[in-house]
Amino acid sequence: MTPAGPLSTKGKGDRAEETAAAYLRRQGYRILARNYRCRGGEIDIIAEEGRVLCFVEVRSVASRAFGDPLETVDATKQRRVIHAARNYLGVKRITDREIRFDVIGIVYQPELSITLVRGAFETGFYW
Repeated sequence: MTPAGPLSTKGKGDRAEETAAAYLRRQGYRILARNYRCRGGEIDIIAEEGRVLCFVEVRSVASRAFGDPLETVDATKQRRVIHAARNYLGVKRITDREIRFDVIGIVYQPELSITLVRGAFETGFYW
């Protein structure tokens, strides 16, 4: 809730991404970019964990009554994240890094729960 009422969908997404970014920092990740967008895809967080370049998808739900947020990263979403990652790598001219796709699931109720899945899905391409 905000002083004016419930959070908008964008507000909920922003809150989840901020929660995820703070969590990743505590895990030793270095945040490089947030909300990277290109035609046909987007990436919530781009970070480094050591030498690994991580493309992180953030999903959240108010409570488990709405299901597990990790289950919402379907094949279509994966393709869009992979497309955006390829775009980012091309724009930044990155050709020599190990990359990984991570997913963070956040559940707010009854208490905050954050689950990080490193290497949540494979791409079939390597740099």
